[in-house]
Amino acid sequence: MSVLMNILGEKCPKCEKGKVFAEKGNIFLLRMPKMNTSCSHCHHKFEKEPGYFFGSMFVSYAVAVAEMVVFFLIVNQFVESYLTIVIMIAFLSLIMSTFNFRFSRMLWIYLLDGKDKKI
Repeated sequence: MSVLMNILGEKCPKCEKGKVFAEKGNIFLLRMPKMNTSCSHCHHKFEKEPGYFFGSMFVSYAVAVAEMVVFFLIVNQFVESYLTIVIMIAFLSLIMSTFNFRFSRMLWIYLLDGKDKKI
């Protein structure tokens, strides 16, 4: 359970104290999240090599599809027009984009470089 809390709290995978992201970002202000290059507490480097986070795009895609499916199943009970549902899903994916960006990178970091990994 603590790993999930560290992922959601965006903590360093090695020391669990430093923050991975300097800024959370805001889609309405057209600001993307900004990552720290290394942990402020233990100086662990987050991006090991160029293209390290390429795989997190696939994780982000899977998370976004899961959100859309769950949202569709809930909203379909209350809204009859599929066009309205599609518009609502598009708005949901826009709102959740910065969260999905951060969440997918955190999952990727913990998957490849978690506390138990010896790289």
